[in-house]
Amino acid sequence: MSRSPEKKKRDLAGEAFAEGMRLLKTNPALAAVEFDVCRREDCRLAPRDGLVVADSDGDLHVHPQRLAEPAAWAWALAHAVLHLGFGHVPALKGKRTQPDRFDLAARCVVVNRFLLGFTIGETPEHLPASYPDGDEEQLAARWRRDGIPAVYEHCGTAGPEPDQLLLGWAGWSAPPDWQLAFATALTRTVSAAMDMAGGRRDSLDGELPRQRPWQSALSWFISSYPLLGGIAAGITLVADAELARTHGIAIAAVDTEAAEIYINPLRRFDDEEWRFILAHEMLHAALRHGDRCGTRYPLLFNVACDYVINGWLNEMRIGTMPEGLLHDPELAGLSGEEVYDRIAGDLRRMRRLATLRGKGAGDILGGPLGSPRDYVDLDEFYRRGLAQGLDLHQRQERGFLPGGLVEEIRALSHPPLPWDAQLARWFDEFVPSPQPVRSYARPARRQSSTPDIPRAGRYFPPEEIARCTFGVVLDTSGSMSRTLLGKALGAIASYAEARDVPAARVVFCDAAPHDAGYLPVTEIAERVRVHGRGGTVLQPGIDLLHRADDFPASAPVLVITDGWCDVLRVRREHAYLIPQGARLPFTARGPVFRVS
Repeated sequence: MSRSPEKKKRDLAGEAFAEGMRLLKTNPALAAVEFDVCRREDCRLAPRDGLVVADSDGDLHVHPQRLAEPAAWAWALAHAVLHLGFGHVPALKGKRTQPDRFDLAARCVVVNRFLLGFTIGETPEHLPASYPDGDEEQLAARWRRDGIPAVYEHCGTAGPEPDQLLLGWAGWSAPPDWQLAFATALTRTVSAAMDMAGGRRDSLDGELPRQRPWQSALSWFISSYPLLGGIAAGITLVADAELARTHGIAIAAVDTEAAEIYINPLRRFDDEEWRFILAHEMLHAALRHGDRCGTRYPLLFNVACDYVINGWLNEMRIGTMPEGLLHDPELAGLSGEEVYDRIAGDLRRMRRLATLRGKGAGDILGGPLGSPRDYVDLDEFYRRGLAQGLDLHQRQERGFLPGGLVEEIRALSHPPLPWDAQLARWFDEFVPSPQPVRSYARPARRQSSTPDIPRAGRYFPPEEIARCTFGVVLDTSGSMSRTLLGKALGAIASYAEARDVPAARVVFCDAAPHDAGYLPVTEIAERVRVHGRGGTVLQPGIDLLHRADDFPASAPVLVITDGWCDVLRVRREHAYLIPQGARLPFTARGPVFRVS
């Protein structure tokens, strides 16, 4: 009777190791590093009390009989592969000097610290939960001076033995560049994670759908160009042919408030040209060209800024400028305002010039073309994005930038004072408060504690003196916002009281001026009555103050309006208080405070 064959004994250690290797290969960054595994029984380089040793030939020597969980194998293999990817065991010819225990400990600490945020498998329980800062050289130098802390002495994958081994390489072909392979794969993995966060793919290992060229151009800024990467991350591309046809967008346009760039998807450009187009629109938005227009002709100022931006982009070599865009080397080094002054003499010719939106139309839109949504603080978003991008660009030495662009970014990094602080400065300059008089004839009150030390007292003289005042010409038409009135009159009252102004001369203007006389500053708001007419005429109110005998010639005038008024001529010191985004129908000769 024949005996049945015995069942083959399961290799539990081999199965756990194979599963750990499978877990390692699921990480695309580590899987890109080429290595071989030696798991022979007679391997003399395998650790006796550990799991893995990595050598400079790219071989991982594994203990053939060690029984460990698959997650522990995955972590140990990742630790060894990172030694290759970090260049800790480079493949070189000739005799090698083995790293001392300080270098070994420092390199293992750097790898373990990286694995804390790049989780593969399961970290062994005996290892610390945190590690000191610094690279390998800094840690090794510190520990040679002060000694290695016991907790970091043996934190590799070979127990008390070194887990890094340098061999004299004698191969016939050049060794693979493990550092370059790991860096390239890591960059590709980070880009995939950003695509997943942006909704362009469902998972890290999923196939990325074919991107349109403008999407690829925007992704390039996020991953490869730090100066505009922060802006590009917050920009939304809207590629809608019907929307572009309806609003006359030939190539592209930008809406600063919505942080949207509108693309005409029917136009055909290569990737380099789309990079130029998107960089052009992002600089329009980030440098706030729409808000800087002021009282200038908007289309002409848009054209002037196009000349400046296109010159910068050509100098920076970002993409390729599409044919037909505005560029003049003679305007290099000028700001948008300076270019505007140069080209303003020939409006008829300039109106025929085309922006990215088309001929006779600016590519800086005044409002979003789609449905409204919640917006962030745009000034802060663009200012922070450009400032951080400039710092990264210069720190990483990505190349030279035009001096004019750097100056504008630095200027944006220091935002202007808010309107109420500017108004307070104006009051300080033109509405001086009465100054007290010092006299030894009136001793100071604190002299009673030290009667032997004479001190002059402060007091206001009893005789009649001229008190400071100012005039307020207030637009009370139906188009005035009650929010604007509340903020403006509240600020006026607080600053006037701080300057010890007893009363202000107030003139209400609608279809005709109404002289309210001198009013205590705290009562101006109670007297305001907004009437239901659209426009208003303010010049008669200004003339009333000019002709008034009881209004001092040196007193300034503050005009509060929403901008829907006539052209004003004020022949004394004056200022304007208008809503944010409003424009005066004339060039103001006094300061303009915009209430946010």
